[in-house]
Amino acid sequence: MNILQLPLEEVHPYENNPRKNDNAVDAVAASIKQYGFLVPLVISADHEIITGHTRYKAAGRLGLSTVPCVIADELTDEQIKAFRLVDNKVGELASWDVDLLPLELADIAQDLTVFGFESISEEEFGEEFTLDSGEKKPYQQISLTLHDKQAELIMACIDYVHTHEEVGETFGNENRKGNGVYEVVRQWAEQKKLV
Repeated sequence: MNILQLPLEEVHPYENNPRKNDNAVDAVAASIKQYGFLVPLVISADHEIITGHTRYKAAGRLGLSTVPCVIADELTDEQIKAFRLVDNKVGELASWDVDLLPLELADIAQDLTVFGFESISEEEFGEEFTLDSGEKKPYQQISLTLHDKQAELIMACIDYVHTHEEVGETFGNENRKGNGVYEVVRQWAEQKKLV
């Protein structure tokens, strides 16, 4: 795949694009600003956008002079029309795993609300917080401030647990850091006869 940096003014949107994307432009612009322009526009041989209209608008909003593009000149006109729709539609078929998503968010210190992720306050995250099903949320997020040396030791312990021993109770989740910390603390608590 050959990625070209083209002047923004040489790329033009498809005038009949059926996707309404204005509400997403600010979030996409924030993503590009934060992480870089990592997903190129897909364009036709005459530089008409096949996919990437929102990224195109975000680039304009950010004042970018060039954008990364892939020219899909191997597609027929019908394939271009179909792919333009399919590329947007397939994203609607996916959903979030409501058990794993909070665990992933818990490891990220950045504010992701601009991208549509909801911020959960401590009050909401307490004992009274419930899922839509009415089920009590079975986890808590704990933030710790550590000296570099403390963090280094804790991470070394987590790595040790995952590489030298079988991690004990994971409570059905894949939160590597949380499960590692729990296992280290559980073993310490057993030695101190706290459990």
